[in-house]
Amino acid sequence: MRISIFGLGYVGCVSLGCLAKNGHQVIGVDVNATKVDQINSGKATIIEKDIAEIIAEQHKLNRISATTSFNEAILNSEISIVAVGTPSSKNGHLNLQYIFNVAEQIGVALLEKESFHIIVIRSTIMPGTCDEFASIVEEISGKERNKHFAIVDNPEFLREGTAVHDYFNPPLTLIGSDNKEAADKVSILYQNLPAEIIVTNLKVAEIMKYVNNTFHALKISFGNEIGNICTELNIDSHEVMNIFCKDKQLNISPYYFKPGFAYGGSCLPKDLKGLQTLAHDLYLDTPIINSIGKTNDLQIDRAVNLILQHWNKKLGFLGLSFKAGTDDLRNSPAVTVIERLIGKGCDISIYDKNINLSLLTGTNKEFIDQKIPHLSSLLVNSTEEIIEKCDVIIVNNKENEFTEILNNVNNKIIIDMVRLGENFLGKQNYTGINWAIDFSEAYDKQMPKHRISSRVKSPVILTNTPR
Repeated sequence: MRISIFGLGYVGCVSLGCLAKNGHQVIGVDVNATKVDQINSGKATIIEKDIAEIIAEQHKLNRISATTSFNEAILNSEISIVAVGTPSSKNGHLNLQYIFNVAEQIGVALLEKESFHIIVIRSTIMPGTCDEFASIVEEISGKERNKHFAIVDNPEFLREGTAVHDYFNPPLTLIGSDNKEAADKVSILYQNLPAEIIVTNLKVAEIMKYVNNTFHALKISFGNEIGNICTELNIDSHEVMNIFCKDKQLNISPYYFKPGFAYGGSCLPKDLKGLQTLAHDLYLDTPIINSIGKTNDLQIDRAVNLILQHWNKKLGFLGLSFKAGTDDLRNSPAVTVIERLIGKGCDISIYDKNINLSLLTGTNKEFIDQKIPHLSSLLVNSTEEIIEKCDVIIVNNKENEFTEILNNVNNKIIIDMVRLGENFLGKQNYTGINWAIDFSEAYDKQMPKHRISSRVKSPVILTNTPR
């Protein structure tokens, strides 16, 4: 395919060389004439393992070239990849001016183009940026999105020092778009790479780079906090974390990475508090470990606030134990939520087939007697009874019977803490603690609108920034 790449910094140069190596005809675009001259001389614009050889090789094969002309690049390509920088401001916001400058330039260039054009953003951007980008292109070009052009988000996951290797050996390829034709065509660019190609919507793709890198930062800092504790105890921290990483069922796995309700039970709260106390006794500051419980408390607050929107209705809880298939009520977040709602005067009924008050003993009984001493007056005998007598159904456990019976309930409000299933997401009477909520309106109010330059009918200069 014929591809143009806007921005010849880090991501742009690597993409230029690697796409050409895969057989595509690629033209780089940059306002920096020196970078353009380097590419046209067969030289890379960055220092990175293997890229100099790739650029030299592909230049000899006449697969790569570069220009300062946006019009030339757009008119001679089917797909344009945007790889300009999005640096952070002092307060942490992204400077998207370079991205929107490119949108203006592409809008001007599309005035002269009749054929369908695909715009792919590889730069790191905030959710909603692709829509704003497309609006600028539409306003300047007079062309219609998804009729004359389409926009795709294709975030890069390249590490400096191993970028070429990462390009050819990605963990996955992520493509976000609202246009199937465009998504399919961009997928072809990566079809020979040894990784799954995932096609999703724009906002999911836009946020993924932030989620990934924040988690990477969290892992490093968590590892360092564990290392600090181990050091004070004369324990080999590397051996500890090597063993930790060998558990692929729970530790390094998708098992716990499911947004939803707070954690509970006896083990997690107890052992977390134990490690926090150990660090305290060693006079160590471990802010990440110390904040885990606070984050869990905030998730309980979120659940309470979500339910309190219906405080004057009859509330029915499906599940009371801390997870399905157990009668363990210790530190169950559902118990905490119900305790707080009772304090607000809410009318509550509860069903949990695993809870038999006469069989509760020990710390389990002590916990519930302290939190909800009159629990027996709130319990009912069946799911059907909850549905019949209550206006709002709150699902705390992922029992199969709850999913089956609620599938056909359309005249009650359903609040889901456990994500019952994808078929619930479209129901008008349904919401989840971390999903099925429309944030688009709130985001649109926060998203700064780009002011289109008065120079739109003439070439707009792209301010250079390293990328």
